[in-house]
Amino acid sequence: MSPTTLTARRLLRWPVLLVGVLLAGAMLLLSSPGAAHADTAGSATAPDTPGGDQEQTDFYFGGVIRFDDEPVAGVTMSIEGGGFEAATVTDAEGKWRLYVPEKDVYVLTVDEDTLPDGIIVDAAQLPEGTQPQEGTTASFEVEFGQTGSKVLNLFLGAGERITTSWIDQLVERIINGLNFGLLLALAAVGVSLIFGTTGLTNFAHAEMVTFGAMMAVVFGVTMAIPMWLTIPLVILVGGLFGYALDAALWHPLRRRGLGIVQVMIVSIGLSLAIRYIFLFIWGGSTMQLPGAGAPKIQIWGPIRLSVVDMMSMGISIVVLIAVAFWLLKTRIGKATRAISDNPGLAAASGINVDRVIRIVWILSTALAALGGILWGYFRPGVRWDMGVHILLLIFAAVILGGLGTAFGALIGAIIVGLLVEVSTLWMPSDLKYVGALAVLIIILLVKPQGILGRKERLG
Repeated sequence: MSPTTLTARRLLRWPVLLVGVLLAGAMLLLSSPGAAHADTAGSATAPDTPGGDQEQTDFYFGGVIRFDDEPVAGVTMSIEGGGFEAATVTDAEGKWRLYVPEKDVYVLTVDEDTLPDGIIVDAAQLPEGTQPQEGTTASFEVEFGQTGSKVLNLFLGAGERITTSWIDQLVERIINGLNFGLLLALAAVGVSLIFGTTGLTNFAHAEMVTFGAMMAVVFGVTMAIPMWLTIPLVILVGGLFGYALDAALWHPLRRRGLGIVQVMIVSIGLSLAIRYIFLFIWGGSTMQLPGAGAPKIQIWGPIRLSVVDMMSMGISIVVLIAVAFWLLKTRIGKATRAISDNPGLAAASGINVDRVIRIVWILSTALAALGGILWGYFRPGVRWDMGVHILLLIFAAVILGGLGTAFGALIGAIIVGLLVEVSTLWMPSDLKYVGALAVLIIILLVKPQGILGRKERLG
């Protein structure tokens, strides 16, 4: 192939990748349950009836907010859980209603800024069995009983609001951002390795993440295998899944010489097919992994982590260090980097390119499966479409760090994770992904090849 043709192919990769990222963003927005059930009642006009403009489902929480036996209007109520978020405002009679997609455990929050001055939620008058979360009286965990509705009448009283300083909130979000960035890196490194060795932007990688979480439910919940044994089992099964996909699909397509665009379209179709197979097998409900929602422990100052958080961060760090050692010190790792730099020259040097690519697929899907388990704990909750919710962030981390560079993907994932979590200090949680994508665009305008990318090889 002539140098001119190679240059043209390199120049075409960016438009193709940008189109792919935009497609992923559209899929993310269209499939987001938060978008489907978001409530617009929090706007300037309060709803005339409880529930406002929410999309009505068979499941809802509702009640009345009172102070001195008088209804309180205009109080903002929000609910969050299982990747779903919604909000509403109490009407003139103090009534509110929040619809949710399914029976699950949720966190209900009263926006204290919308309460009268000097008034808080009276913890002594909370419904039986309802306990406020640590550090606040305005946020508490709620769940359904035998029916599809739950009435929670809340009473206000005079008191001093418990607030967290801005510095403490910043430290807490930085820790959460590091946790999120590390688990994101597990998936992003796999995407980067696949792109570096094959040139494929793999949209089906989101389903590899979901696959890991689903297998964790099968082993850890259905079969009741301890999680210390479930995690290595899921990694093993994830690697076998990658082997099967490469042997049955990707290797035959490579041998037929299909172009990158055609193979990318195949990955989109594969993503949709696997996703709806998950829906068919496990249904649309949200499942919880053992130990999810564990209480947080005071570590130091404002730093509070659960045992699951600490284990998640520890596992991510150990695995990422192991991958770095594999890339730098082993023969297969060095061959992988050689193929990423120049596959033609690597093949001419005697490297078995197909064998290395097969190993890369196995490693990438195993890492994605592990990331799926940790994502299931971080959310918390396991759903049939959970992987696609972070697909755009995975691509952003890979592009930000530098296409085809595993270490760049690691750096990009940490940056994206921190930006997503820290940005909630200044913007609503519904818009927390915007900050990460804005920084991505700015950095690419300054350095189009990414942080660790090289100008002579954009891919």
